[in-house]
Amino acid sequence: MGLAWGGGLALWSTGMMISGPSWGYSPNRPLPLAPDAQAVTAVDIDPWPLLPLGEAADHLPPRIAPIQATHVVLRISERRVYLYDGDWAWASYPVAVGRQGWATPTGQFVVQRKQADPTWRHPFTGELVPPGPENPLGRHWVGFWSDGNNVIGFHGTPQEDLIGQAVSHGCVRMRNADIAEFFDRVQVGTPVLVEP
Repeated sequence: MGLAWGGGLALWSTGMMISGPSWGYSPNRPLPLAPDAQAVTAVDIDPWPLLPLGEAADHLPPRIAPIQATHVVLRISERRVYLYDGDWAWASYPVAVGRQGWATPTGQFVVQRKQADPTWRHPFTGELVPPGPENPLGRHWVGFWSDGNNVIGFHGTPQEDLIGQAVSHGCVRMRNADIAEFFDRVQVGTPVLVEP
């Protein structure tokens, strides 16, 4: 974005605009500020103008993908999940993670599915447990990993006393009040980084 002024000479440097007559400048005399802010208009300057037809654009820098403001970082060793807005961690929750032999997967993922009042399927028997106080998932599910048969995600628990331990089949258990807030703050597509 550049600025243009309709009378005399306009200069800008380090964020301050100054103006003066087009006949010159004296280092011993301060330049006056622009007399009328209304006279200043914005001019959109495109640093990458359109190329002539047929000209290759391989010399242009690649477009930078937009950064997701909201993202999740799970630190298994800390037994904590952090909810970020840009560089700022505005929430942190204690969690339970996968036990030995059922480790919570590490890597970069995205939220794939959100569901309130989920039905739980037992990983061994296939038994379905409907929503309610006995459901091991609690009232909220935020899935971020699947191998096609099994899924792993953040969820509540009726056993909040186990938070902070490695006790799950790979999922990330949260206190029910925490997962309710977390559920409202993330969307399908929110990046999830799981660190050891």
